[in-house]
Amino acid sequence: MAKRERVVRMSVEQPLWQALSGYRVLTMLYAVLLFFLHRERFERPWVAASYLAVLAVWTLVTLPKVANAASCTKRFLGADLTIGLTGILLTPFTDLQARSVDGLTLPSIWVAGSVLAFAVKGGWRWAAFASTFVGVANLIQRGHPTLDTVHNVLLVWVASIAIGYVVEVARASERTLARALEIEAATRERERLARDIHDSVLQVLAMVQRRGTALGGEAAELGRLAGEQEIALRTLVSSGLVPTSRVSEDAARGAVVRTVNSAEGTDGAGTADGEGRDGASGPCDLRTLLASYAGSRVTFSEPGAPVLLEAAAARELAAAVGAALDNVRSHAGEDARAWILVEDWPQEVIVTVRDDGPGIPEGRLAQAEGEGRLGVALSIRGRLRDLGGTAELISVPGQGTEVELKVPRVPAEPRGRGKTER
Repeated sequence: MAKRERVVRMSVEQPLWQALSGYRVLTMLYAVLLFFLHRERFERPWVAASYLAVLAVWTLVTLPKVANAASCTKRFLGADLTIGLTGILLTPFTDLQARSVDGLTLPSIWVAGSVLAFAVKGGWRWAAFASTFVGVANLIQRGHPTLDTVHNVLLVWVASIAIGYVVEVARASERTLARALEIEAATRERERLARDIHDSVLQVLAMVQRRGTALGGEAAELGRLAGEQEIALRTLVSSGLVPTSRVSEDAARGAVVRTVNSAEGTDGAGTADGEGRDGASGPCDLRTLLASYAGSRVTFSEPGAPVLLEAAAARELAAAVGAALDNVRSHAGEDARAWILVEDWPQEVIVTVRDDGPGIPEGRLAQAEGEGRLGVALSIRGRLRDLGGTAELISVPGQGTEVELKVPRVPAEPRGRGKTER
């Protein structure tokens, strides 16, 4: 079945590019007009006229380059700034009084457009870089700069940095808005699925569980299985699997929310573990990997939004959770209950596995490692250590066991042997 794609695009940055295009044309015309009005003061008017002709052609030809962020390349920005700096440094050769009398340079205020292009493209750091070169060129052109020249240089420098910072804030706002729309769309879809499934499949499974328990015997076993499937299905509906077909990105013309509807949920969009058919890995929703552990004896609690980790880190963390649940079944018994809690923090992801078993006697883990049984040491702590995270085990005899797994969002260097491991 062919995919149907709906794209919602928003951009507060695009109007800045449109304004910049208009600014470049108007300031080019302004520089040409100033030359014609004051051409008598130029000792070498042919040099000034030649430069302004090049400036006019360059401004008009490169208008598509300042149409959006994708078209505005680093190579273009470098060439554009070079043309502006060349005009500033040529001013003393065309107007011999330029060094002694405060006046406008050949490109006039057109050169501020080059600085603004740096600001809109790369933010305040790029703006500071470009405006510094423009300021130095103005000071060299003046020879003996006056206080007014210094003030003008500082004004351009501060203003360009401020504009670059505003652009960065606008981009962050776009991404946040796109993410909010994505989560809202996913929530609506999950609610719709939950209503449909609740009205049909879940009610049938709940009825089978009740009737089987009441009849007893083999029917009771059938009821127990139906109860487990009911819990698994409820977890599946609420686990956030739907958003895997939605992506948000910071495209050239603004933030994008793209919704893909297909008969095959992972066709072309990557598999649930964050790895597409071409083998490329990317961010993976940890909730989709942990949802399969939920059952009649395991309760899974998750955030409402996707918990994104690198695919390899998410798989290793899910495997560590599986090892912790294996320990619950092995040491606490089949009837023990377990709880999985996922916490999504800006710097790290924390997964806690808790059970209501008898707990681990003091010194039992060290004894197990001495006997060669390294389940906790290798399957849990070893996996977390390789990810730059930690695994902390807290157990009180008679009060169950709690395993807290922490993984940093930015992969850290593996911990050395000399460091203390929790």
